[in-house]
Amino acid sequence: MWPRLVANKILGKRLSNNNFVADFPGDAKTCGFLDILSLGQPSLRGNTILNQREDNLHDYNVFVSTWNVGGVAPQENLDIAGLLDTPNNICEIYVFGFQEIVPLRASNVLGSENSKISMKWNSLIREALNKKIQYCLEKQEYNRKQLGIRAQKPSFIEDEKTLFQSSTIPEDFRCIICKQMVGILISVWIRSDLRPYVRHPSVSCVGCGIMGCLGNKGSVSVRFQLHETSFCFVCSHLASGGREGDEKLRNSDVAEIFSRTSFHRRPSLDLPRNILDHDRVILLGDLNYRVSLPEATTRLLVDRKEWDALLDNDQLRMGLRNGQVFEGWHEGLIKFAPTYKYCLKSNVYSGCAEGQKGGKWRAPAWCDRIIWYGEGLEQHLYTRGESNLSDHRPVKAMFTAEVQVSGTIKGLQKFFLSERFDQITTKSEKTLSDRYLCKSRSGFKF
Repeated sequence: MWPRLVANKILGKRLSNNNFVADFPGDAKTCGFLDILSLGQPSLRGNTILNQREDNLHDYNVFVSTWNVGGVAPQENLDIAGLLDTPNNICEIYVFGFQEIVPLRASNVLGSENSKISMKWNSLIREALNKKIQYCLEKQEYNRKQLGIRAQKPSFIEDEKTLFQSSTIPEDFRCIICKQMVGILISVWIRSDLRPYVRHPSVSCVGCGIMGCLGNKGSVSVRFQLHETSFCFVCSHLASGGREGDEKLRNSDVAEIFSRTSFHRRPSLDLPRNILDHDRVILLGDLNYRVSLPEATTRLLVDRKEWDALLDNDQLRMGLRNGQVFEGWHEGLIKFAPTYKYCLKSNVYSGCAEGQKGGKWRAPAWCDRIIWYGEGLEQHLYTRGESNLSDHRPVKAMFTAEVQVSGTIKGLQKFFLSERFDQITTKSEKTLSDRYLCKSRSGFKF
């Protein structure tokens, strides 16, 4: 029975690699007439989409998070609003990566994916994003009232201009890709008015776990094209282990992920096939890299909050410096405490609690990371959340991504927002109104 299950699992992965869940069909072939107008719709930040430069580049805010939830299923009342808390309000793209959304036991590794759990997480994300929009609406209304009260003060004029540049709130967000492989889940959300410009979504799963191919460890990569720029997000869960030499297993997993990840490509389209072929690449996940110091020394430095001394011995940082792993990749400054391993439902690291018995003791480490590759990405935020649902703390980052917009779309946008277009539409609306009045007198026929 077991060999048959393993064979079916491996074959099933290869055959259904490009299936994923989304709020929309897989590819938008046409762009509606009114969708062109939405290109100019401002976000909550005045310097995002409205920041249109002469070289047809637009700046979009991208939120990325990763969280190993330790096989704990989310409760209906779980509040993940803290995970979305960013100083610059709403972004245009949200990417959520999870590891161990189900316990990594044999039945889950060899059986079919438990989609009920992934759908629960997606529902929580949808609810949290909608709440964030509502909060921003209320905050903006409050700011408007304050501006009305203080409008006579000359020093407030510039603030008023800044605020009303970002006066339009996006209606909501839509999930464009959601993909699960055993315990790894990645979910990508985009502002609804940008959805017409998203094309060629695709996924690729690589299992690096049992037998070097099953999905208890590995990666789920997603890609899509926004306007003329391709994005690739890689959600990973690498080999665990805190013993000397275990980092080589993680480095091996990274090499496997880069060599085996391959996206579907139509013969008629010149689309990126491999991870590093994309314009904007971000990798997130439980990378499991540890601190190469004795456990007692590590715990002492953590107690003293001497992050720099710990990071000098962080396996991922050392690999990035000497080119052993992730050559050419970048990581932002870490100014937060190690994210692993905590006692469940507490803020105490495992092995530090008085009288603690049983369980696996692990020295604190920054297992959960977000890194990026190439140009066109600028990081503005890199920090951790404080939810104690699991033995890991979530990590989040925010980027500004440069996106190339075609000259044709930009020209159409300028025309649609021009006075000439207003005159045409006003005339058309009057004609349609006259026709409607004539028809209303004679009645409708079906």
